[in-house]
Amino acid sequence: MLLGALLAPASAKAVECARVDEAPRTAVISAFAPEARALEALVEQGTTCQINGVNFVTGRIAGQPVVVFMSGISMVNATMTAQIVIDRFNVTRLIFCGIAGGADPGLTIGDVVVPERWGEYLEASFARETPQGMQPFDYGQGPFFKNFGMIFPNGVLVGNSEEPSHYRFWFNADPQLLAAARTAAGLVKLKVCAAPDRCLAHAPKVVVGGSGVSGQAFVDNAEFRRYVFATFEARVMDMESAALAHVAYANRKPFIVFRSLSDLAGGGEGANQMLTFMDLASANSAELVRVFLQTIGTPAQH
Repeated sequence: MLLGALLAPASAKAVECARVDEAPRTAVISAFAPEARALEALVEQGTTCQINGVNFVTGRIAGQPVVVFMSGISMVNATMTAQIVIDRFNVTRLIFCGIAGGADPGLTIGDVVVPERWGEYLEASFARETPQGMQPFDYGQGPFFKNFGMIFPNGVLVGNSEEPSHYRFWFNADPQLLAAARTAAGLVKLKVCAAPDRCLAHAPKVVVGGSGVSGQAFVDNAEFRRYVFATFEARVMDMESAALAHVAYANRKPFIVFRSLSDLAGGGEGANQMLTFMDLASANSAELVRVFLQTIGTPAQH
C-alpha cells in the first residue's frame, strides 16, 4: 500500500455535525489512518458526522462517551481540529493517541510513553551567522534553549481566562489523568507482533512521565535525536501533541497524550522502521487508551 493512501483522511461522506453536541464527551484524537483504524475499532454505538471535511465519530469506548476523530498530520491540523471539537462538542478532556519517534535511548519500538509535559521545539529563532558565531534575534520570547546549529528554541506567547498572556515552552498534562494512566499501565497487555514475521525482540512497556516535544518536521536524524534528548530530556517526538497541549491550555481543558514508538527517529540501525511497526504501535497506544478509559469516571456535565 502506498504511504500516501495511509496518510490520507477518510473520503466517506457524512452528514454535517450539529452546531453543538451537548453530551459530555472525552475527545480521542489520532493523526492518520493506522492510528484512526485502531481507535475506531474500539467505538461502540458509533455515529459519524462531518465538519470541514473531518469525520467525527460519537459513541462509547469502554463505556465512556467519546468523540473520536483524525486530526491529520501536522501542528496546524492538530490545532485546527482540536479547537473545532472544543467549539462544537461538550468536551471535558482531550486525549491524543498514536505513534511517535523515540528520542530516549532507554526506550525501544513498541513502548508506549505518556509524557507529563509537552513543548514545541520549532517555536524558535533561526539565527544569523556572524564572525562571533550564531546570533539569534531576541524579540522578548523568553530564554533560548541550547541551539542546534542556527535553530534556537524558545517559548510561545499564550494565555487563558485565568492567566495573562506570557511566554512559555512547557504545557503540562493533567495530573489526575496521569495518575489514571499509571493505574492503566499496570493493567494493559501490549502486543509483541505486528504479524507472524514482524515481532519485537522484547516485550514493550508503558512509561508515564517525562517530556515530549512536537514540531513541523518528521525527524529521522540520529544527531538531532541526540540533541533533543539532551536539551529537552524528551522521550518522544511527534508532529501534533504539543499543539493539542497548547489548545488545551488556552481553553482550560485537561489533556493527556499516549504515544507508542513506531521508530527511533533516526536512532535505529538501518532504515527507519515506521512502516514496519506503525500498526503494532497504533494498536498498543489504542489498547492503553481503552484500559485507561475503563479506569476513569464518566465526564461531568457542565
